Amino acid sequence: MAHKTPTVPADREGVARALRVLENGGLVALPTETVYGLAARADDAEAVARLFSAKGRPSFNPLIVHVASLEQAAAFTDIERRVADWRSPHGEISLGEFATEAWGRSATLVVPLRLGAPVAREVTAGLDTIGLRLPNHPVARAVIAGAGPLAAPSANRSGFTSPTTADHVLATLDGRIDLVLDAGPTAAGVESTILKLRDDGRWAILRAGPAFNEAGAPQFLAPSAEKSRQTTIEAPGQLARHYSPGKPVRLNAHAREDGEYLIGFGAVTGDATLSATGDVVEAARNLYARLHEAARSDNPRIAVAPVPEQGVGIAINDRLRRAATP
Repeated sequence: MAHKTPTVPADREGVARALRVLENGGLVALPTETVYGLAARADDAEAVARLFSAKGRPSFNPLIVHVASLEQAAAFTDIERRVADWRSPHGEISLGEFATEAWGRSATLVVPLRLGAPVAREVTAGLDTIGLRLPNHPVARAVIAGAGPLAAPSANRSGFTSPTTADHVLATLDGRIDLVLDAGPTAAGVESTILKLRDDGRWAILRAGPAFNEAGAPQFLAPSAEKSRQTTIEAPGQLARHYSPGKPVRLNAHAREDGEYLIGFGAVTGDATLSATGDVVEAARNLYARLHEAARSDNPRIAVAPVPEQGVGIAINDRLRRAATP
């Protein structure tokens, strides 16, 4: 099938082409360790407006800014301010020190926005905070290092299943963006953990992601880290209906019903499986690929086997509940 949007390998030539597109105000889908992101220069208001339009994203839903270094992050927030230390519920460290550890574990930090920061207002949806992330992927880092900080939500139409391959990107954005950098499937498979810095210097969990341990708290946080009592949209991934494959989804299914495409897990077999061995890390890596496969199937409905609420299973179940919301 011919596509309108070109896809190029994420090699040196591909990165150079992506940099030219971004410099000219274009939109590039690029790989990260979590999912593919749709990137525009964070300081280019026209490019950011194109990004919102291409995704069909509501203007009240803020974007994450991806940086390549702590020095780039310092343009957007005060990295010297004191925050709660993940090693001790009563200790303090600098935001920069915390960020270095958190970014190494695929986290996004929502922090106070520095006055006069070089970012289009649309990126923050008018909020006085900004989401910052340093992706753990060499291609993403190379592009950001060359282009400067990038606003980059997941590279899919708003509300639909996130992409973990270049083909997933083209499934909803073909002809709507300028370039796709193809580096193969992503490693983690679900979006970053999002943590918000509260006024008292403590951290609240806005979105579960890869960096979760058995207790349900990020591995780099003290066990007392609070979960957000969400009343407004503070960060991406908080809409009640999200990640939809475009078909009704039934959760906690132990067997297939008529008309269903069953996605299995562990002992529950199906048309495909998240992990035959019951490995939640493998399940996270396969989650969106299986939802894309189910969406392409002839079955009008989708069923998904139970996944334990432990480790990254917390993030998997968060995405599945939102995908199943009518």
